[in-house]
Amino acid sequence: MKPMHTQIPPKKIGVASGAFLLTATMALPLMAQEGSAVKLDEVSVTATRSERGTKEVPASITVISSERIENEKMFNIKDGIQGTPGVQINSKNGGFDSRLVIRGAGQKANYGVREIMVLRDGVPMTDPDSFTRFDFIDTQDIERIEVTKGPGSIYGGGSAGGVIQILSKSVFDEESRVRIGGGTSGTSNAHARVSAMATDNDAFAVTVSRRAIENKWRRRNTFESTQGSVKHGHMFENGGVWETEASFSEVNMNLPGSMSQEQYEEFRRTGKQNDNSDAFDFSARDSNSYFFNSKYELQDGDITYKPRIYATHWSHYHPVTGAINVSEDNIIAGTDVEAHIEHQLWGPSTLVAGISLRMDQTDDARKFQYRDVTTGFASRITSVNSAQRGALMETEDMLNTLVGAFAQETVRPNDKTLVDVSFRYDRSVFDITTNEITQYDYSSGTYVAGDGLTQVDKTFDLISTRIGASYALDSSTNVYGSLAMSDQVPSASEIGTNTSLSNSTTSTAEIGLKGRRADLSYDAAVYYSMVDDEIVSVSENSQTTFSNAGEVRKMGLEFAGNYAYSDKLSFGATYAYSDFEFQSFFEPVNNVNQDRAGNKMPYVPRHQYALSANYDSGKGLKAGVRTETWSAYFMDNANTEKYSGFKFITNAHVGYDMSEHQAFSLNIENIFDKHYAVEAKKSTRGVQTYSAGQPRTFVASYRHKF
Repeated sequence: MKPMHTQIPPKKIGVASGAFLLTATMALPLMAQEGSAVKLDEVSVTATRSERGTKEVPASITVISSERIENEKMFNIKDGIQGTPGVQINSKNGGFDSRLVIRGAGQKANYGVREIMVLRDGVPMTDPDSFTRFDFIDTQDIERIEVTKGPGSIYGGGSAGGVIQILSKSVFDEESRVRIGGGTSGTSNAHARVSAMATDNDAFAVTVSRRAIENKWRRRNTFESTQGSVKHGHMFENGGVWETEASFSEVNMNLPGSMSQEQYEEFRRTGKQNDNSDAFDFSARDSNSYFFNSKYELQDGDITYKPRIYATHWSHYHPVTGAINVSEDNIIAGTDVEAHIEHQLWGPSTLVAGISLRMDQTDDARKFQYRDVTTGFASRITSVNSAQRGALMETEDMLNTLVGAFAQETVRPNDKTLVDVSFRYDRSVFDITTNEITQYDYSSGTYVAGDGLTQVDKTFDLISTRIGASYALDSSTNVYGSLAMSDQVPSASEIGTNTSLSNSTTSTAEIGLKGRRADLSYDAAVYYSMVDDEIVSVSENSQTTFSNAGEVRKMGLEFAGNYAYSDKLSFGATYAYSDFEFQSFFEPVNNVNQDRAGNKMPYVPRHQYALSANYDSGKGLKAGVRTETWSAYFMDNANTEKYSGFKFITNAHVGYDMSEHQAFSLNIENIFDKHYAVEAKKSTRGVQTYSAGQPRTFVASYRHKF
């Protein structure tokens, strides 16, 4: 029997409140004065692969402006994205890592990001199997961020949750700058960018960034990164533009591990994490990455050509529970050939079409036992004393190739209506050869004989398609609707735990309203999704495996609004209502399938909202505050335990521009020093674990532009 404290509010309450909010939002344009000035809309380049005002995009999209990016400390991508409705993002380790979930997609990832396509300046940062690392993205070189939610993207078959586009500062932006900062918990930051036009047609930009956090409030959680890049841009006489970038990243991060319930209660009392629940508390990830991309754009009459090539070489030393992962030869490379064709079909029309070729190759990745361990009864490992490698456990070679083709037709039958129809097909092929000599047995806590030589050859055919329409009710208000579907490929690591995994399929219907007035802007959306063969995580002790859930139903409402009280003061609010339920799912527990139909998905708060206020005196003084709340969510698929969520985690910034060149700023995270968990889980064996949120921190910065 489930304990009474896990009972959730009746469905009707949430649906009624959501319906009320949407109705109120749809009334906003009617309440505004007739003839109100129209606000200049943000331009998106992500949702449709072409520049378009967000009001006309028939999808839910959020643009994080350069102004907000400038006001944040930007140690982590979460600093810019926090508070976006329908998006859950947090860092468990205080470094580059982020737990990123969009409308429930991506929540099965223990590390990195899955089911969400991440782009930087149009170049995929996501591996062909939908896995993304953030360690080689310089967050100090970000101009703005675009978040598109839901399936149907023409960027890739691994993006059922949506697309994150990170736009860096253009090589043709001649502004150079220096930014230095420091703060509590051993925080330091240094960033420099030098940019100039070397000739009338050639631009260069060089950036260097260094970040470090000691995280003194818990053991073994230092983080440091050194990053640099060189960009070159050339403008041809025919109007073509060629841009190239080469960058490197060296990142070292100790992973603090999660806490038991008793350790979490101690953290709540003291604000310090003195221990974790894992015997393997020397976990870390030290990585090196080298990244290159080159892209060209040329408009020739009605056709614009956009070819690009890109490649990444990365390596890491990654001690985790039971094994030390050492991978030194990993190459990800690809090319996109894309064209935009202006023509007449049903009014002025645009066809975007292209092909993608991508490859992810790992040679001789290895796992090692821990060398320095302490054992107890029955040789169970009770603690490790260093991260030194011992006996070889496993070797693995992996090749994942992806071939894709995409097309999107946009028509404008009249001056008020826009219709998008898109289709993408990808074939993803995995070839994985593993020689497992020994393995770590989570039940006994010891190393046992492995499965020997295994070969996995799997092919997935993936489709992503969408039809959407936007209609202008007046000059400032658009209503839209869309139907979308995407297949989601499993990642290589997920296939490694369950070779019988199949791709999942997400189908979504969405309607929404967007308003852009001089003093008021808002976006509201309601969606209904069905996910067949949802890939979900199954946690038993510290081991996570993956399984296909039969069917998951997702319903939600999202709202984001901003009101300019004056030219100096503005207020913002976002809200997300999420109701995600297993329709059919049998979870294996001790080799017995347990029926989870009717249960709610874990790690999904029913209500999520954020409030903000920003002030700009126009005479140098700037200030802002943002607070975020998550309601309770279930900690396991069985719905036997709830985490209470967190309330009013509040961040603020204060800055003063001494001139157009010099500025000081202070960022305060978690002002009220609340001790909470960014993630709470419960295994099938009843073990609860918690990951601590960052206590109150201060970071002061000085910026000089020249």
